[in-house]
Amino acid sequence: MKKTTDENSLPPAVAIVVAGGSGRRMGGDIPKQYRLLGGLPVITRTLGVFEESSSISGIIVVVPVEGGSGHVMEAVASRGFSKIRAVVSGGSTRQESVRNALAALNHSVGIVAVHDGVRPLVPVDLIDLCVREARKYGAVVPGIPVADTLKSVDGTGRIRVTVEREGLWLVQTPQVFHRHILQDAYDRAFADGFSGTDDAVLVERTGVSVVMIPGSRDNMKITLENDLARAEEILTLQRDVKQGRRAANPVHQRVGFGYDSHRLVEGRKLFLGGCQIPYDRGLLGHSDADVLLHAIGDALLGAVGAGDLGRLFPDDDPAWKDISSTVLLETIRSVASGRGYGVHNVDATVILERPRLKLHIDSMEEAIARLLGVEKERVSVKASTNEGMGFIGRGEGIAAFAVVSVAGNEHDDGVM
Repeated sequence: MKKTTDENSLPPAVAIVVAGGSGRRMGGDIPKQYRLLGGLPVITRTLGVFEESSSISGIIVVVPVEGGSGHVMEAVASRGFSKIRAVVSGGSTRQESVRNALAALNHSVGIVAVHDGVRPLVPVDLIDLCVREARKYGAVVPGIPVADTLKSVDGTGRIRVTVEREGLWLVQTPQVFHRHILQDAYDRAFADGFSGTDDAVLVERTGVSVVMIPGSRDNMKITLENDLARAEEILTLQRDVKQGRRAANPVHQRVGFGYDSHRLVEGRKLFLGGCQIPYDRGLLGHSDADVLLHAIGDALLGAVGAGDLGRLFPDDDPAWKDISSTVLLETIRSVASGRGYGVHNVDATVILERPRLKLHIDSMEEAIARLLGVEKERVSVKASTNEGMGFIGRGEGIAAFAVVSVAGNEHDDGVM
Protein backbone atom coordinates (compact mmCIF):
# COMPACT_ATOMS: atom_id res chain seq x y z
CA MET A 1 0.00 0.00 0.00
CA LYS A 2 1.38 3.40 -0.94
CA LYS A 3 2.04 5.55 2.11
CA THR A 4 0.80 9.11 1.97
CA THR A 5 2.82 10.16 5.02
CA ASP A 6 6.47 9.65 5.84
CA GLU A 7 6.36 7.42 8.94
CA ASN A 8 9.62 8.96 10.19
CA SER A 9 7.89 12.35 10.41
CA LEU A 10 5.02 11.09 12.60
CA PRO A 11 4.98 11.74 16.36
CA PRO A 12 6.56 8.74 18.11
CA ALA A 13 4.53 5.90 19.56
CA VAL A 14 5.51 4.70 23.03
CA ALA A 15 4.34 1.53 24.77
CA ILE A 16 3.40 1.47 28.44
CA VAL A 17 3.88 -2.12 29.58
CA VAL A 18 2.00 -2.60 32.85
CA ALA A 19 3.69 -5.22 35.03
CA GLY A 20 2.94 -3.76 38.44
CA GLY A 21 0.60 -6.43 39.78
CA SER A 22 1.26 -8.91 42.56
CA GLY A 23 -0.17 -11.92 40.70
CA ARG A 24 -2.10 -13.22 43.72
CA ARG A 25 -4.57 -15.25 41.64
CA MET A 26 -1.77 -17.44 40.28
CA GLY A 27 -0.38 -18.14 43.75
CA GLY A 28 3.21 -18.81 44.74
CA ASP A 29 5.94 -16.45 45.89
CA ILE A 30 6.92 -15.19 42.42
CA PRO A 31 4.60 -12.67 40.67
CA LYS A 32 3.28 -14.04 37.38
CA GLN A 33 5.14 -11.44 35.28
CA TYR A 34 8.43 -12.93 36.53
CA ARG A 35 7.50 -16.60 36.09
CA LEU A 36 9.44 -18.42 33.40
CA LEU A 37 7.94 -18.99 29.95
CA GLY A 38 10.13 -20.94 27.59
CA GLY A 39 13.13 -20.29 29.86
CA LEU A 40 12.63 -16.51 30.08
CA PRO A 41 10.56 -14.37 32.46
CA VAL A 42 7.13 -13.51 31.07
CA ILE A 43 7.88 -9.78 31.25
CA THR A 44 11.10 -10.27 29.26
CA ARG A 45 9.16 -11.95 26.47
CA THR A 46 6.55 -9.18 26.46
CA LEU A 47 9.20 -6.48 26.27
CA GLY A 48 10.92 -8.40 23.48
CA VAL A 49 7.86 -8.19 21.22
CA PHE A 50 7.63 -4.41 21.61
CA GLU A 51 11.38 -4.14 21.09
CA GLU A 52 10.85 -5.93 17.76
CA SER A 53 7.92 -3.76 16.63
CA SER A 54 8.90 -1.10 14.11
CA SER A 55 5.91 1.02 15.19
CA ILE A 56 7.14 1.47 18.77
CA SER A 57 9.97 3.92 19.43
CA GLY A 58 10.12 3.60 23.22
CA ILE A 59 8.90 1.53 26.16
CA ILE A 60 7.96 2.57 29.69
CA VAL A 61 7.69 -0.32 32.13
CA VAL A 62 5.53 -0.22 35.24
CA VAL A 63 6.81 -2.49 38.03
CA PRO A 64 5.44 -3.34 41.51
CA VAL A 65 5.98 -0.78 44.25
CA GLU A 66 7.90 -3.42 46.20
CA GLY A 67 10.73 -3.85 43.71
CA GLY A 68 10.78 -5.36 40.24
CA SER A 69 13.06 -2.96 38.40
CA GLY A 70 15.90 -5.45 38.82
CA HIS A 71 14.16 -7.94 36.53
CA VAL A 72 13.71 -5.26 33.87
CA MET A 73 17.33 -4.09 34.10
CA GLU A 74 18.45 -7.70 33.82
CA ALA A 75 16.36 -8.04 30.66
CA VAL A 76 17.95 -4.89 29.25
CA ALA A 77 21.44 -6.19 29.97
CA SER A 78 20.93 -9.80 28.86
CA ARG A 79 18.72 -9.23 25.80
CA GLY A 80 20.17 -5.97 24.51
CA PHE A 81 16.87 -4.06 24.68
CA SER A 82 17.37 -0.47 23.54
CA LYS A 83 13.84 0.99 23.63
CA ILE A 84 13.21 1.10 27.39
CA ARG A 85 12.98 4.78 28.34
CA ALA A 86 11.88 4.53 31.98
CA VAL A 87 10.94 2.08 34.73
CA VAL A 88 8.29 3.50 37.06
CA SER A 89 6.62 2.21 40.21
CA GLY A 90 3.02 1.14 39.96
CA GLY A 91 0.14 2.22 42.15
CA SER A 92 -2.39 0.32 44.20
CA THR A 93 -4.50 -0.23 41.06
CA ARG A 94 -3.79 -0.71 37.37
CA GLN A 95 -5.35 2.67 36.69
CA GLU A 96 -2.93 4.38 39.08
CA SER A 97 -0.04 2.48 37.50
CA VAL A 98 -0.86 3.71 34.00
CA ARG A 99 -1.29 7.24 35.33
CA ASN A 100 2.23 7.08 36.81
CA ALA A 101 3.57 5.96 33.44
CA LEU A 102 1.77 8.75 31.59
CA ALA A 103 3.51 11.26 33.82
CA ALA A 104 6.86 9.86 32.68
CA LEU A 105 6.20 10.37 28.95
CA ASN A 106 8.36 12.72 26.93
CA HIS A 107 6.41 15.73 25.61
CA SER A 108 7.05 14.66 21.97
CA VAL A 109 5.11 11.38 22.27
CA GLY A 110 2.00 11.37 20.10
CA ILE A 111 0.69 7.80 20.40
CA VAL A 112 0.46 5.68 23.56
CA ALA A 113 -0.01 1.90 23.50
CA VAL A 114 -0.98 0.41 26.88
CA HIS A 115 -0.27 -3.31 27.16
CA ASP A 116 -0.55 -5.93 29.89
CA GLY A 117 2.87 -7.20 30.88
CA VAL A 118 1.42 -10.71 31.15
CA ARG A 119 0.37 -10.87 27.49
CA PRO A 120 3.76 -12.03 26.14
CA LEU A 121 2.48 -13.68 22.94
CA VAL A 122 0.97 -10.63 21.26
CA PRO A 123 1.87 -10.76 17.54
CA VAL A 124 4.14 -7.97 16.32
CA ASP A 125 1.88 -7.33 13.34
CA LEU A 126 -1.07 -6.79 15.71
CA ILE A 127 0.91 -4.12 17.57
CA ASP A 128 1.79 -2.43 14.29
CA LEU A 129 -1.82 -2.61 13.09
CA CYS A 130 -3.14 -1.10 16.33
CA VAL A 131 -0.70 1.82 16.13
CA ARG A 132 -1.47 2.41 12.46
CA GLU A 133 -5.22 2.43 13.06
CA ALA A 134 -4.91 4.61 16.17
CA ARG A 135 -3.15 7.26 14.13
CA LYS A 136 -6.26 7.40 11.95
CA TYR A 137 -9.05 7.04 14.49
CA GLY A 138 -7.55 8.27 17.74
CA ALA A 139 -8.56 5.28 19.87
CA VAL A 140 -8.24 1.59 18.94
CA VAL A 141 -8.45 -1.67 20.88
CA PRO A 142 -8.03 -5.26 19.65
CA GLY A 143 -10.44 -8.01 20.58
CA ILE A 144 -12.07 -11.23 19.47
CA PRO A 145 -15.79 -11.87 18.93
CA VAL A 146 -17.44 -14.00 21.59
CA ALA A 147 -17.86 -17.46 20.10
CA ASP A 148 -19.48 -19.40 22.96
CA THR A 149 -23.01 -19.11 24.33
CA LEU A 150 -23.20 -16.66 27.24
CA LYS A 151 -25.29 -17.23 30.37
CA SER A 152 -26.07 -14.86 33.23
CA VAL A 153 -25.90 -16.82 36.50
CA ASP A 154 -27.12 -15.84 39.99
CA GLY A 155 -25.26 -16.30 43.26
CA THR A 156 -26.50 -19.88 43.66
CA GLY A 157 -25.20 -20.98 40.27
CA ARG A 158 -28.59 -21.02 38.57
CA ILE A 159 -28.89 -19.60 35.07
CA ARG A 160 -30.97 -16.42 34.96
CA VAL A 161 -30.91 -15.70 31.23
CA THR A 162 -29.03 -16.44 28.03
CA VAL A 163 -27.17 -13.33 26.88
CA GLU A 164 -27.29 -12.41 23.20
CA ARG A 165 -23.67 -12.66 22.03
CA GLU A 166 -24.11 -10.73 18.76
CA GLY A 167 -21.83 -7.71 18.88
CA LEU A 168 -19.98 -8.87 22.02
CA TRP A 169 -16.18 -8.94 21.95
CA LEU A 170 -13.46 -9.99 24.40
CA VAL A 171 -11.07 -7.06 24.71
CA GLN A 172 -7.28 -7.42 24.59
CA THR A 173 -4.26 -5.12 24.66
CA PRO A 174 -2.40 -3.14 23.41
CA GLN A 175 -5.04 -0.45 23.64
CA VAL A 176 -3.69 2.44 21.59
CA PHE A 177 -4.64 6.12 21.69
CA HIS A 178 -3.61 9.59 20.70
CA ARG A 179 -1.78 10.77 23.78
CA HIS A 180 -4.03 13.76 24.44
CA ILE A 181 -7.14 11.55 24.29
CA LEU A 182 -5.78 9.10 26.85
CA GLN A 183 -4.37 11.81 29.11
CA ASP A 184 -7.68 13.68 29.13
CA ALA A 185 -9.54 10.46 29.93
CA TYR A 186 -7.27 9.73 32.89
CA ASP A 187 -7.43 13.30 34.19
CA ARG A 188 -11.24 13.22 34.11
CA ALA A 189 -11.47 9.77 35.70
CA PHE A 190 -9.30 10.77 38.66
CA ALA A 191 -11.10 14.10 39.05
CA ASP A 192 -14.45 12.27 39.14
CA GLY A 193 -13.27 9.39 41.30
CA PHE A 194 -14.17 6.95 38.51
CA SER A 195 -12.50 3.55 38.32
CA GLY A 196 -12.57 1.50 35.11
CA THR A 197 -11.50 -2.00 34.16
CA ASP A 198 -9.43 -0.91 31.16
CA ASP A 199 -8.18 2.20 29.39
CA ALA A 200 -10.90 2.14 26.74
CA VAL A 201 -13.71 2.58 29.25
CA LEU A 202 -12.06 5.76 30.55
CA VAL A 203 -11.86 7.09 27.00
CA GLU A 204 -15.44 6.05 26.19
CA ARG A 205 -16.87 8.08 29.07
CA THR A 206 -15.31 11.25 27.60
CA GLY A 207 -17.41 10.80 24.45
CA VAL A 208 -14.56 9.66 22.19
CA SER A 209 -15.42 6.68 19.95
CA VAL A 210 -13.13 3.69 20.36
CA VAL A 211 -12.67 1.44 17.30
CA MET A 212 -12.50 -2.32 17.83
CA ILE A 213 -10.27 -4.32 15.48
CA PRO A 214 -9.70 -8.10 15.30
CA GLY A 215 -7.10 -9.36 17.75
CA SER A 216 -5.53 -12.79 18.19
CA ARG A 217 -6.37 -15.84 20.31
CA ASP A 218 -2.63 -16.23 20.92
CA ASN A 219 -2.68 -12.84 22.66
CA MET A 220 -3.77 -14.46 25.91
CA LYS A 221 -3.42 -13.00 29.38
CA ILE A 222 -1.57 -15.17 31.86
CA THR A 223 -3.61 -15.10 35.07
CA LEU A 224 -3.81 -18.67 36.38
CA GLU A 225 -1.38 -21.58 36.51
CA ASN A 226 -2.99 -23.41 33.59
CA ASP A 227 -2.65 -20.23 31.50
CA LEU A 228 1.10 -20.58 31.76
CA ALA A 229 0.92 -24.16 30.48
CA ARG A 230 -1.23 -23.04 27.53
CA ALA A 231 1.22 -20.22 26.79
CA GLU A 232 4.05 -22.77 26.66
CA GLU A 233 2.10 -24.73 24.04
CA ILE A 234 1.50 -21.62 21.92
CA LEU A 235 5.14 -20.57 22.23
CA THR A 236 6.31 -23.98 21.06
CA LEU A 237 3.91 -23.80 18.13
CA GLN A 238 5.15 -20.34 17.15
CA ARG A 239 8.77 -21.49 17.29
CA ASP A 240 8.04 -24.46 15.06
CA VAL A 241 6.25 -22.30 12.50
CA LYS A 242 9.06 -19.73 12.48
CA GLN A 243 11.83 -22.28 12.23
CA GLY A 244 10.04 -24.53 9.75
CA ARG A 245 10.04 -27.59 12.02
CA ARG A 246 6.88 -29.09 10.61
CA ALA A 247 7.39 -32.74 11.53
CA ALA A 248 6.40 -32.11 15.15
CA ASN A 249 3.50 -29.83 14.16
CA PRO A 250 2.25 -30.74 10.67
CA VAL A 251 1.23 -27.88 8.40
CA HIS A 252 -2.47 -27.75 7.64
CA GLN A 253 -3.72 -26.37 4.35
CA ARG A 254 -7.16 -24.86 3.93
CA VAL A 255 -9.00 -23.15 1.08
CA GLY A 256 -11.57 -20.37 1.06
CA PHE A 257 -13.83 -18.92 -1.64
CA GLY A 258 -14.97 -15.32 -1.92
CA TYR A 259 -17.32 -13.27 -4.10
CA ASP A 260 -18.31 -9.61 -4.24
CA SER A 261 -20.08 -7.23 -6.61
CA HIS A 262 -20.79 -3.50 -6.61
CA ARG A 263 -22.68 -1.05 -8.78
CA LEU A 264 -20.81 1.47 -10.98
CA VAL A 265 -21.82 5.10 -10.38
CA GLU A 266 -20.62 8.54 -11.37
CA GLY A 267 -18.68 10.68 -8.93
CA ARG A 268 -16.63 7.83 -7.44
CA LYS A 269 -13.04 6.75 -8.11
CA LEU A 270 -12.53 3.19 -9.30
CA PHE A 271 -10.34 0.99 -7.11
CA LEU A 272 -9.51 -2.60 -8.01
CA GLY A 273 -6.87 -4.79 -6.40
CA GLY A 274 -5.61 -1.92 -4.29
CA CYS A 275 -4.95 0.26 -7.34
CA GLN A 276 -6.80 3.26 -8.71
CA ILE A 277 -7.97 2.51 -12.25
CA PRO A 278 -8.65 5.40 -14.66
CA TYR A 279 -12.37 5.38 -15.54
CA ASP A 280 -15.32 7.78 -15.64
CA ARG A 281 -17.18 5.91 -12.90
CA GLY A 282 -16.39 4.13 -9.64
CA LEU A 283 -17.90 1.44 -7.45
CA LEU A 284 -20.56 2.34 -4.90
CA GLY A 285 -20.11 1.04 -1.36
CA HIS A 286 -19.59 1.87 2.32
CA SER A 287 -15.81 1.56 1.84
CA ASP A 288 -14.01 2.29 -1.42
CA ALA A 289 -15.89 -0.82 -2.74
CA ASP A 290 -12.83 -2.58 -4.17
CA VAL A 291 -14.63 -5.78 -5.22
CA LEU A 292 -11.38 -7.64 -5.90
CA LEU A 293 -9.91 -7.04 -2.44
CA HIS A 294 -13.31 -7.75 -0.88
CA ALA A 295 -13.55 -11.11 -2.64
CA ILE A 296 -9.99 -12.00 -1.60
CA GLY A 297 -10.68 -10.88 1.97
CA ASP A 298 -13.83 -12.97 2.21
CA ALA A 299 -11.98 -15.99 0.79
CA LEU A 300 -9.20 -15.56 3.36
CA LEU A 301 -11.70 -15.25 6.22
CA GLY A 302 -13.48 -18.35 4.98
CA ALA A 303 -10.23 -20.30 4.76
CA VAL A 304 -9.39 -19.66 8.42
CA GLY A 305 -13.00 -19.94 9.65
CA ALA A 306 -13.29 -16.31 10.82
CA GLY A 307 -16.67 -15.29 9.41
CA ASP A 308 -17.03 -12.78 6.61
CA LEU A 309 -16.41 -9.17 5.63
CA GLY A 310 -19.82 -7.98 6.80
CA ARG A 311 -19.30 -9.35 10.30
CA LEU A 312 -15.91 -7.68 10.82
CA PHE A 313 -16.65 -4.45 8.96
CA PRO A 314 -20.43 -3.80 9.13
CA ASP A 315 -21.70 -1.28 6.60
CA ASP A 316 -23.58 0.63 9.28
CA ASP A 317 -20.38 1.37 11.24
CA PRO A 318 -19.08 4.88 10.46
CA ALA A 319 -15.55 3.75 11.32
CA TRP A 320 -15.36 1.98 7.95
CA LYS A 321 -16.99 4.74 5.88
CA ASP A 322 -14.97 5.34 2.67
CA ILE A 323 -12.03 3.41 4.12
CA SER A 324 -9.47 1.96 1.73
CA SER A 325 -10.00 -1.75 1.22
CA THR A 326 -6.24 -2.18 1.56
CA VAL A 327 -6.73 -1.48 5.28
CA LEU A 328 -9.49 -4.09 5.45
CA LEU A 329 -7.30 -6.72 3.80
CA GLU A 330 -4.36 -5.94 6.08
CA THR A 331 -6.67 -6.38 9.06
CA ILE A 332 -7.96 -9.70 7.71
CA ARG A 333 -4.38 -10.85 7.21
CA SER A 334 -3.77 -10.09 10.90
CA VAL A 335 -6.81 -12.20 11.82
CA ALA A 336 -5.45 -15.12 9.77
CA SER A 337 -2.02 -14.71 11.36
CA GLY A 338 -3.61 -14.77 14.80
CA ARG A 339 -5.09 -18.15 13.94
CA GLY A 340 -1.70 -19.47 12.91
CA TYR A 341 -2.18 -19.21 9.15
CA GLY A 342 -0.40 -17.43 6.35
CA VAL A 343 -1.53 -17.05 2.74
CA HIS A 344 -0.15 -19.65 0.35
CA ASN A 345 -1.62 -18.44 -2.93
CA VAL A 346 -4.44 -16.39 -4.45
CA ASP A 347 -6.36 -16.99 -7.67
CA ALA A 348 -8.90 -14.29 -8.53
CA THR A 349 -11.03 -13.24 -11.48
CA VAL A 350 -12.63 -9.84 -12.09
CA ILE A 351 -15.76 -9.81 -14.29
CA LEU A 352 -16.44 -6.52 -16.11
CA GLU A 353 -17.10 -5.09 -19.57
CA ARG A 354 -15.19 -1.84 -19.09
CA PRO A 355 -12.54 -0.65 -18.43
CA ARG A 356 -9.97 -3.03 -19.86
CA LEU A 357 -7.60 -4.24 -17.16
CA LYS A 358 -4.79 -5.72 -19.23
CA LEU A 359 -2.38 -2.87 -18.47
CA HIS A 360 -3.21 -2.94 -14.74
CA ILE A 361 -3.03 -6.64 -13.90
CA ASP A 362 0.66 -6.56 -13.01
CA SER A 363 0.24 -3.62 -10.62
CA MET A 364 -2.76 -5.25 -8.95
CA GLU A 365 -0.88 -8.51 -8.41
CA GLU A 366 2.04 -6.60 -6.87
CA ALA A 367 -0.26 -4.65 -4.55
CA ILE A 368 -2.14 -7.76 -3.40
CA ALA A 369 1.09 -9.69 -2.82
CA ARG A 370 2.45 -6.82 -0.72
CA LEU A 371 -0.74 -6.61 1.36
CA LEU A 372 -0.73 -10.36 2.02
CA GLY A 373 3.01 -10.68 2.59
CA VAL A 374 3.66 -13.19 -0.20
CA GLU A 375 5.71 -13.29 -3.38
CA LYS A 376 4.03 -11.86 -6.47
CA GLU A 377 4.25 -15.27 -8.12
CA ARG A 378 1.71 -16.56 -5.60
CA VAL A 379 -0.97 -14.11 -6.76
CA SER A 380 -2.93 -14.54 -9.99
CA VAL A 381 -5.45 -11.95 -11.19
CA LYS A 382 -7.47 -12.50 -14.34
CA ALA A 383 -10.11 -10.37 -16.04
CA SER A 384 -13.06 -11.48 -18.14
CA THR A 385 -16.20 -9.99 -19.63
CA ASN A 386 -19.71 -11.34 -19.16
CA GLU A 387 -20.37 -11.41 -22.92
CA GLY A 388 -22.92 -8.60 -22.65
CA MET A 389 -25.17 -10.55 -20.29
CA GLY A 390 -26.75 -9.36 -17.06
CA PHE A 391 -25.91 -6.28 -14.99
CA ILE A 392 -22.21 -6.74 -15.73
CA GLY A 393 -22.81 -7.05 -19.46
CA ARG A 394 -24.85 -3.84 -19.41
CA GLY A 395 -21.95 -2.05 -17.72
CA GLU A 396 -23.89 -1.47 -14.51
CA GLY A 397 -21.42 -3.09 -12.16
CA ILE A 398 -18.34 -5.22 -11.55
CA ALA A 399 -17.97 -8.57 -9.77
CA ALA A 400 -15.01 -10.61 -8.56
CA PHE A 401 -14.39 -14.20 -7.51
CA ALA A 402 -11.40 -15.38 -5.47
CA VAL A 403 -9.94 -18.59 -4.13
CA VAL A 404 -7.33 -18.31 -1.37
CA SER A 405 -5.32 -21.17 0.08
CA VAL A 406 -3.60 -20.85 3.44
CA ALA A 407 -1.03 -22.92 5.32
CA GLY A 408 -0.30 -23.02 9.01
CA ASN A 409 -0.50 -24.90 12.26
CA GLU A 410 -4.08 -25.52 13.29
CA HIS A 411 -4.83 -24.96 16.99
CA ASP A 412 -6.37 -27.72 19.00
CA ASP A 413 -9.53 -25.70 19.64
CA GLY A 414 -9.95 -24.89 15.99
CA VAL A 415 -10.37 -21.16 16.60
CA MET A 416 -8.32 -18.03 16.32
